[in-house]
Amino acid sequence: MVKDCIINIKLDEYVGEISKNIFGHFIEHLGRCIYPGIWVGSNSKVSDEYGFRRDTVSALKSISTPIIRWPGGCFADYYHWRDGVGPRESRPRRLNVWWKGEESNAFGTDEFIQFCKVVGAEPYICVNVGSGSPEEALAWLEYCNLSGNTKYANMRVSNGYLEPYNVKFWGVGNESWGCGGNFDPVYYAWEYRRFATFMKRADPTIKLIACGHTTRDWNFKFMEHIRDYIHLIDYLSIHYYFRNGQRYGDDIKFTDNQYYNLLYDVQHLEYQLQQAIYAIDFFSEGRKDIGLIVDEWGVWHPQATVETGLYQQNTLRDALLAATILNLFIKYCSKVKMANIAQAVNVLQSVCLTEGDKTLLTPTYYVFKMYRPHMNNYALAVESESPIIWSEERESTTFQSKLRPLKALDVSASLSNDKKFLVVTAVNRSLDQDYNAKIYTNLGIKFLECKLESLNAKDVRAYNDFDSKNSVKTKEETFSINSASFEFNFEKHSVNKLIFKLE
Repeated sequence: MVKDCIINIKLDEYVGEISKNIFGHFIEHLGRCIYPGIWVGSNSKVSDEYGFRRDTVSALKSISTPIIRWPGGCFADYYHWRDGVGPRESRPRRLNVWWKGEESNAFGTDEFIQFCKVVGAEPYICVNVGSGSPEEALAWLEYCNLSGNTKYANMRVSNGYLEPYNVKFWGVGNESWGCGGNFDPVYYAWEYRRFATFMKRADPTIKLIACGHTTRDWNFKFMEHIRDYIHLIDYLSIHYYFRNGQRYGDDIKFTDNQYYNLLYDVQHLEYQLQQAIYAIDFFSEGRKDIGLIVDEWGVWHPQATVETGLYQQNTLRDALLAATILNLFIKYCSKVKMANIAQAVNVLQSVCLTEGDKTLLTPTYYVFKMYRPHMNNYALAVESESPIIWSEERESTTFQSKLRPLKALDVSASLSNDKKFLVVTAVNRSLDQDYNAKIYTNLGIKFLECKLESLNAKDVRAYNDFDSKNSVKTKEETFSINSASFEFNFEKHSVNKLIFKLE
């Protein structure tokens, strides 16, 4: 056991407030996410009174899901919201262009809003820019948010929903550089300004999200052409998927090297955050604090194809990746204000999987449950030292020269609003070595008690399936301390949450 690890938490160095929305989720009309992962209809033995799967609702409630993004994804820029309101028997069936098959429109705006209410999450709607119009977006906004004797407000009332939904977050298109219309950044800036002008005028309280990209060129050109209309933008979004089967392996079958490659490459996501933040800050010039959103993220394994409905298995490795990424978002919480893992149910890096009337919770689910105490806390600077466990040599480029060797421990910390509790989340990414670390604060404040929750399994390739739902699970323990430091053994390939009660 190596004993040369330290975790020094700087109680007087605030990084920023951790928005609860960085622990958000995303659902799309893709594969088995909506049907039957969420919507099964009121006649199903697994449904609640609204037609939602009780087990899915329970899973999302139990992790305090703060916000859910819908209807896409690529689906959003081909979705016409009027198809999904009114009596279900009258709703038209449509071709699902991007994900094939047919869309029944049984799950539409009213169902989405109701689902968010049942879960306890805030709704985030992405409007159709690719095949839609500002007029259509305005009508949707009126239907959701406005009251009075107007056409679409009355339509909502006639559908049985008297009070406005007051949807705060609205995305203006999805991946407009790709499946959302293959726009270039300058043309998208024109379209964004056109949509945003009318939407902000109709409801000045809403927050609008623009499509960014993981190329600095797109973000710079877009922001350059929006700089004189900076009042129209509240957030810029980017998407990031870890998608390289040769480098990362399959969902279950992967080598040790492929395991380390995946965790090592989180630095690529960090680089994209830095570049997007630079573009935002450069062109906003202090006139407005524009936030960054990562409203699609996760690992995309080779098994997830259109033919499989983007279904993939979820191992302990995926949980370690999720925890490392959430630590990264916490590190950048002064600018990263929302993130939405893709997707909540049955698609890509899901938190739960369904099969008939059965449901299981994935290792990624447990990470989100463990990280709940960070919500709305103050992120703290952390000095963490641990041995290097992985590095690689590649052809030298400006970016590659900045890549750091992978250390065993990845740590984040936050302080509760009342300053009585310190939350530490630490990932031991080593495949073969436990590490003992000394945890303390720079102010020498005593820890009175520690509540531990740890996620692990015998093998990093372990996963939960319908025959063995608890192969990867958490364990809990409580320690009495009464000391200014605490030594803890972090098991190999584990995610750990420690909540310290402070003196």
